[in-house]
Amino acid sequence: MSSRFQASLEGGLAAITKGQPLEVAYGSQITLRRTHGKPCWLHSHNHTYPRWYDKGRGSSQQQQVTCYSFKDVNNWWLVKDPKSDSLVISSPPKAIRHGDIVQLLHGKTLRFLNSHNVGAAMSPMNQEVAAFIDYNFTNGRVQPHNLWRVDIFNRESDGDVWKIIQSQVRLVHVDSKQALKTSGKQLPEWGFHQLEVVTDALHSQNAAIWNVEEHRYTKSPDEKERDQDLTRAELIPTQPTQLGFFTKFWELQVKMLFSQHDANLDHRYGSSPLEWPLIEKNVAYWASEDAMYQIHLVGNPLLWCSGSAVVIMYCGTLSFYLLRRRRLLFDVSDDMWREFVTAGELLLGTYAANYVPYFVVDRTMFLHHYLPALPFMILLVAVFCEHIVKFVSHISPNYRWPKILVLLLMVLWTVLVLAAFTKYLDLCHGRTHLTAEKLQHLQWRESWDFIYPR
Repeated sequence: MSSRFQASLEGGLAAITKGQPLEVAYGSQITLRRTHGKPCWLHSHNHTYPRWYDKGRGSSQQQQVTCYSFKDVNNWWLVKDPKSDSLVISSPPKAIRHGDIVQLLHGKTLRFLNSHNVGAAMSPMNQEVAAFIDYNFTNGRVQPHNLWRVDIFNRESDGDVWKIIQSQVRLVHVDSKQALKTSGKQLPEWGFHQLEVVTDALHSQNAAIWNVEEHRYTKSPDEKERDQDLTRAELIPTQPTQLGFFTKFWELQVKMLFSQHDANLDHRYGSSPLEWPLIEKNVAYWASEDAMYQIHLVGNPLLWCSGSAVVIMYCGTLSFYLLRRRRLLFDVSDDMWREFVTAGELLLGTYAANYVPYFVVDRTMFLHHYLPALPFMILLVAVFCEHIVKFVSHISPNYRWPKILVLLLMVLWTVLVLAAFTKYLDLCHGRTHLTAEKLQHLQWRESWDFIYPR
């Protein structure tokens, strides 16, 4: 959802800091979010473009600039006045208006946002965007490729002053007259599979519209202090902004109907459908500041693995029955056969309908995508156990002990499932004090990624 939508919710947008100034000025520290499409933030990191792109095209070998789909300290940029050497906010702050020229300095690496006449990595018809020239090296002198004009797209409704969340802006490169935008393409491994950022001569594109989400003023000229402020930035919610019900309703419907995920981005807790039945990966939802209390999505290992085994056993048993019946060998009564087949059509079919389609989905996926299929797998376990009991009674009607033995085994399995549920419950409600030793005890798989207390 857009920044304005999230900021209108009760409790405020999680990315709005307490006391956040409304107007962006020279000396502001900001994060720039793409307004339309899947959320991502203008980002840079201390890695350069490779020397050569595909087909032998040369790159600038400058610092990569991307659009990153997750909150990160490397999403922060400093807004600088090209006519001044200072990065500190003036008193009173000099607000930026439509048509003003700015420089954007990357907060962590102190390199200017830059574009030049070099074809982009994945979109050679567009110009490459990079972070270039360290602020300390240039001593604040204006560089010809580092100037950007602020074009406020919605200034008629929200004014010509650059405001957080509300103002939708285009950043137009002064030298090339091209607008900063996302190409919608994913960089290869050397770009950490993040989204490509380029400039384009066609300004009237949704991908070229950005808005400021997080914002504060630079108050200290000291580089170390400024870097510490960026690193320990706390996302403290403030009061909600105002947005009409029908405006939010319309945006929500459009997002659900037409939202497209631009790329299959790597994520720490991402997983593939093959990893879900045996819970190869967990998902961390929340952790307290000291990591002593956590909430994770993890399944009941015994129940999930048993269910996965039953799915395979049901398919094998059904195939066995079909082959036998084709040779006119009937191992079960007609009533038992109809029950067995009907259960498969309903439960196994619904399980497959909620699980199999994910194998052809090209996007980042998580364990929670398996949850719609999970209840049908558990119901299939119950049906299959019932079938075993009836089958044992059918083949040995004169003996009670086989049926009793099967029932005892099922009771034992149920007890073990309940014990596993009790054990892993501590990871689900966030109210249990979790030490490093306890987390190690709960780590059923090495691939489970817990947050260990420091």
